[in-house]
Amino acid sequence: MRSRTYDGDLTPPWKKPAAVPEVAAEADLVVEEAGTGFCGAVVRCEKTAEGLTVTLEDRFGKHRVFPMTPAGFLLDGRPVTLVRPQAAPAPRGPLLSASGSIAVRGAKARVARAGRIYVEGAHDAELVERVWGHDLRVEGVAVEFLEGVDDLPAVVEAFGPAPDARLGVLVDHLVPGSKESRIAASVTGADVLVVGHPFVDVWEAVKPSSVGIADWPRVPRGQDWKTGVCRALGWDMTTGEAWQRILASVHSYKDLRPELLGAVEHLIDFVTVPEA
Repeated sequence: MRSRTYDGDLTPPWKKPAAVPEVAAEADLVVEEAGTGFCGAVVRCEKTAEGLTVTLEDRFGKHRVFPMTPAGFLLDGRPVTLVRPQAAPAPRGPLLSASGSIAVRGAKARVARAGRIYVEGAHDAELVERVWGHDLRVEGVAVEFLEGVDDLPAVVEAFGPAPDARLGVLVDHLVPGSKESRIAASVTGADVLVVGHPFVDVWEAVKPSSVGIADWPRVPRGQDWKTGVCRALGWDMTTGEAWQRILASVHSYKDLRPELLGAVEHLIDFVTVPEA
């Protein structure tokens, strides 16, 4: 019988341990540090005097820094070696804004139109700015926020909508038979458009996967919705801190649900009709 050789290594190939794969430490990659069990998403990768390190953020917003040692992390339960991500290649073709539209390079903000978009609260305004801010500045559309929609008829009357000063309004939880739907119907006209999304709060318009959760929890009636969400998710933070965490997870239109995307795009189109 012919003898077999293994290039000086007497260990048969099928008994050798499998090579540990290398994985780029891209932002938002969720891994577990093998030594401590700390699990979190990659925030940044840095070169220090001691070598390469990676910063992870757990679901409570806590940051920890770890050295990028060989086989030092688990991905889906399997050992991996984190490596520094490759530098992104120079973009080719048109640059896209966060909303997915073609970005206008070097554009200065246009003088604000007479038309406006109103949203219900500060969180709505911050989310619209984060995704559509470039588009709104190019088009010269200002976004203002209301404290609820109960006073919307008076706000519309004071604004005085006209063909050259259209008013668009984004409403939370705009579903048939609701108080919001009745108020919206009372003010909608040729120069006023009220649209909305079905979510209790604009928080829900952010995709759960982008926030790092399985789904938005259901909060029993009678409880403050935001507080209930934080409690159900185990977030030991104020609702303001929770919102900043949610907002930080939104990088483009891809992180938002289509119900909100369609509503905001409709409003922008409505208030930017060609001027006479």
